[in-house]
Amino acid sequence: MALSKLQRRARIKRRIRKIISGTATKPRLSVYRSNKEIYAQLVDDENGVTLASASSRDKEIKAETKVEAAAAVGKAIAERATKAGVEMVSFDRNGYLYHGRVKVLADAARESGLKF
Repeated sequence: MALSKLQRRARIKRRIRKIISGTATKPRLSVYRSNKEIYAQLVDDENGVTLASASSRDKEIKAETKVEAAAAVGKAIAERATKAGVEMVSFDRNGYLYHGRVKVLADAARESGLKF
């Protein structure tokens, strides 16, 4: 029987998370993409703490399209990571394909100084 979209993404997500986990020095940059918004957060899995977060719902992020919003969120999370003293991260695409808005967010974060 074929898997639903959510079941497929959950399976991929489990496979990714077996390998990737965040620490205080190298947190996990987790991306969540809904149909309308996009969210990113830096997670320290050892202590169970979110170090920084950014989303397209933040008041300072203004964008016309969803792709522009993803780029703005990538830039914002990189700036907040720098403030939190983080420069290296592990990228967690959260079961999404590394394409479209997820890729734009990652590229914007890299351009703004995050290393992964």
